Amino acid sequence: MARILLADDDAATRDLVQRALSTDGHTVISTQDGTEALEKLREVPGGFDLLITDVQMPGLDGIALAESGMAANTQLRVVLMSGFAGELDRAEHLQAKLSRVLTKPFTLEQIRSAVKAALG
Repeated sequence: MARILLADDDAATRDLVQRALSTDGHTVISTQDGTEALEKLREVPGGFDLLITDVQMPGLDGIALAESGMAANTQLRVVLMSGFAGELDRAEHLQAKLSRVLTKPFTLEQIRSAVKAALG
């Protein structure tokens, strides 16, 4: 199973995604913002298979986090989540590198499917 880093400033979403993916056998480390997530990525270079991040977060947003994570680990797969379609337009330059994009709200089945597809 995969080691997944989850970054979302919404506690309810974080908890839901973490519980669902942990139940599927993945190791999920959750963080409350992009800055904390970037610290985790730097602490364990190459230690995560997948980054799941919300786009809109205070401080370091999900797009900047994804860019930094992929620059540090070219094998890192990324799933972006957003409740705002316009926010995803800012990630257009990353489209070729992103594994999946999820629009909030999403179902447990959608997040599980996105993770399965991203991990290939």
